[in-house]
Amino acid sequence: MGGLGAEAPLRYNPAPCSREAPTVHSSKRGTPHGAQHDRFCSCRARRQPRHPDLGLRSVNHRYLEPHLRLPEALRDLEGAVREGLRQGVSRGKVECTLRLNEDSNGKPLKVDRERAAQLVAAAEEVAGLIKQPAPLNPLEVLSWPGVLVADTSDPQALNAEAMALFDEALAELKAGRQREGQELARLINERLDNMTSEVTTLRALVPQMLAAQRQKILDRFGDMQAELDPQRLEQEMVLLAQKSDVAEELDRLSTHVTEVRRVLKGGGAAGRRLDFLMQELNREANTLGSKAFDPRSTQAAVNLKVLIEQMREQVQNIE
Repeated sequence: MGGLGAEAPLRYNPAPCSREAPTVHSSKRGTPHGAQHDRFCSCRARRQPRHPDLGLRSVNHRYLEPHLRLPEALRDLEGAVREGLRQGVSRGKVECTLRLNEDSNGKPLKVDRERAAQLVAAAEEVAGLIKQPAPLNPLEVLSWPGVLVADTSDPQALNAEAMALFDEALAELKAGRQREGQELARLINERLDNMTSEVTTLRALVPQMLAAQRQKILDRFGDMQAELDPQRLEQEMVLLAQKSDVAEELDRLSTHVTEVRRVLKGGGAAGRRLDFLMQELNREANTLGSKAFDPRSTQAAVNLKVLIEQMREQVQNIE
């Protein structure tokens, strides 16, 4: 797995790419801020009259969930394809579709006589159970699976061709994940910068807000012309300061922001760790909002929660 550096790039979970050699087609669907994307990779070989087409499609998912569609002639590749996906992709619903196409300019087709005889015998057996069965149409027999085959390819060469296509598509798929992962990391870092700015501003405002709150209480008692016990008033002010103290929440927010940056830089399968950190950031922002006693601190808490939610959506698309 990778990271943002040259050695280990961060990977995007929906893993997509779209390619039909030598042309590359790419498809993404989604909304801003990291909604689910979709990408499709396809590769085609034409070196044999009977050539394979291979497509890989991957969308976001918590676990690796491969779905394979292989023709009977290439069914023995299933184990190798599954192992390749397991080693190359850690998360996502991955659909691998492999088809065989016949080239009309290739070698002539021939009838598999043994297969045709078996099918005709089976058809005649069924016909014996039916009153006045319809006569057997030779053209219909030719359309039955396995009767008409291309007198061509070496099965081993065909398997090698198909696996080469799979390796090519998988490499492009992984490269696409790394590119998307780098872009997601850039967007998340932008929001972390905004969070740091909010925390720094709020930290500087806290003493001013406490002083303003203290003066507001003094003015209220002054308007009431009440007799104030200075010691009692000081106790109330201390309690107010304790209840309104957000230094611990601001410190924890800064710590979590630093940890998110570290995880992004380290790369690899960072999705679950980042998701946990988003929960921790959201918890601190909620506590900050519950302690707010000034419109400025309330607005700062709201701004932080918006930024965290945007990052949380992006994180869902990281392995």
